[in-house]
Amino acid sequence: MKRFATANWQGTGKEGGGKTSTQSGVLTDINYSYKTRFEDGNPGTNPEELVAAAHAGCFTMKLSFVLNEAGFTATNINTKCTITLENGAITESHLEVNATIPGISNEQFETAVKDAEANCPISKLLNTKISTDAQLTA
Repeated sequence: MKRFATANWQGTGKEGGGKTSTQSGVLTDINYSYKTRFEDGNPGTNPEELVAAAHAGCFTMKLSFVLNEAGFTATNINTKCTITLENGAITESHLEVNATIPGISNEQFETAVKDAEANCPISKLLNTKISTDAQLTA
């Protein structure tokens, strides 16, 4: 399987702007710029936000598969991913997970989370520190 996205940029790095789109069409000509990347409150996206969405989605799906293999089905898994950009490099991807999973122990849940953290394809792609805070809710 291969998936693609496109980006187009016009102008300088600081004053210019770009648009990004995905193969599926879910994102079509979405604005991104210096301001959407480094300043708050500007409409548009940025590469770090897109990586965070990819990591949160990938990890959550992988956790569901890991749980299923262990005989559990989650009622709900909610994951927030925060990407840290420092000195021109992504230095951390932090996952905050809240899940409702009937019949699972805290130890089984923590084992599944660590498995998903280490083995989701986006985790494997990122060359950075990956951390997780996970909470099991009733």
